[in-house]
Amino acid sequence: MNIVFATSECVPFAKTGGLADVCGSLPKEIARLGHQTCVFMPAYRQTKLAGIDFKPLDIRLEIAINTETVSGNVLQTRLPQSNVPVFLIDQPKYFDRASLYGENGKDFDDNCQRFAFFCRATLETMRFLGLKPDLIHCNDWQTGLIPAYVATEYAGQPGFEDTSTLMTIHNLAYQGVFWHWDMLLTGMDWKHFNWKEMEFYGQLNLLKTGIAFADAISTVSPTYAEEIQTAELGCGMENILRHRRANLTGIINGIDESWNPKTDPHIAANYDASDWQLHKPKCKRVLQKELGLPERLDVPLIGLVGRLAQQKGWSLILELMSRWLESMDVQWAILGTGQPEYHDTLEELAKRFPERLGLILGFDNQLAHQIEAGSDIFLMPSEYEPCGLNQMYSLKYGTVPVVRATGGLADTVVDADTSAISAGNANGFSFSPYNVEALEVTLNRAVGMYNDYQDLWKQLVNTGMRQDFSWAASAKRYEQLYEKTIAQHRAANKHLVN
Repeated sequence: MNIVFATSECVPFAKTGGLADVCGSLPKEIARLGHQTCVFMPAYRQTKLAGIDFKPLDIRLEIAINTETVSGNVLQTRLPQSNVPVFLIDQPKYFDRASLYGENGKDFDDNCQRFAFFCRATLETMRFLGLKPDLIHCNDWQTGLIPAYVATEYAGQPGFEDTSTLMTIHNLAYQGVFWHWDMLLTGMDWKHFNWKEMEFYGQLNLLKTGIAFADAISTVSPTYAEEIQTAELGCGMENILRHRRANLTGIINGIDESWNPKTDPHIAANYDASDWQLHKPKCKRVLQKELGLPERLDVPLIGLVGRLAQQKGWSLILELMSRWLESMDVQWAILGTGQPEYHDTLEELAKRFPERLGLILGFDNQLAHQIEAGSDIFLMPSEYEPCGLNQMYSLKYGTVPVVRATGGLADTVVDADTSAISAGNANGFSFSPYNVEALEVTLNRAVGMYNDYQDLWKQLVNTGMRQDFSWAASAKRYEQLYEKTIAQHRAANKHLVN
């Protein structure tokens, strides 16, 4: 198969979230399975400053955007440690900016124009290079116009005769919603501005556009695929997703190979499932020292890494922490940045309880690895979580996750109830109601097992560390989805031709 990835982010060229990690890893894994792959993304300022060599191609793009013709160029490089080509659409007016999507907390006013250009330029570059993709794997709203173009004006055109499209939703909350007159920027016929395709409560919605026109849709966990069909988590898109549920698949993201305690250069001692009991305590002591906490192996150490945001459950966490810091013999290791009110509360708590709370406000990749390796428990009580990566890092590092059973957290963490423990499937602790009472009961269960039932605790750790959350495993599921989508598309086209 010839699979082309279209994305607005890709590690190591540009990143704001997990989308970049997926698009930096999955194309390489699909290539390792024997398929042809390449990646298209914008040539942002931060991409050009990433210290990577780019080769300009002899391609001059002239793209119609409403009444204007916008020119552009194409740069080429490769994904690191691979032969996967990366093509970067270069248009300084659109992409030579300090950030990817906005500044000062506000989206750029011309985002619809920027990514309409990117989508058209990507397809034109494919045509110029003669790529003839079997499938274009589109990611999030920034690429939502590609399935629409392929299904309409590019349908049957040379190089696109058998091209199918897959639209992946990484987080349904981000949809690319613009005023209705931005339809002019897309170049699509106004007949498509209807409630079944591109219109969304009187506005233009680019993610809905991708969902409506793509041959298949995927999202980043099986449970999230079900949740987004409900009014609670559907973000207004539940009806179209229910309508297309036969073409909707959930596939858990893999984790990058750099997250491996056996080879991780950032941690104090390397280990795997066979010797973690010997070496993981060394990581705990170093982490405690790094954060100014008493070096005690007997006290449970709870780690948290990530955005300090409502979605991540911080209103619940802070209510619980405020009580536990007063009375519970438990340590906390927190690394993250986000909403200012959470910063203020955490800083105040860290000053009051320096022997129980180690706090770093910001992001530090090495410390993130150290927290995964040195903690006993990792806490993720998310309000919603499409996939989640930290719970999988935690399982890999022998750090038992405590999570709310939503999205990818529900698909990867098996609660340590009596039946799951007996069956040998339990690898963590989970709860369903989004309230502090349920969180406290569940975290109490985890701390109680750590303190009083070490044999059961070791069983949980061993079960988690032996699971396969690699991109190789996820890529095989994507390979199957690609094959199915291509076959269905060709069968439908053959039927239409006949």
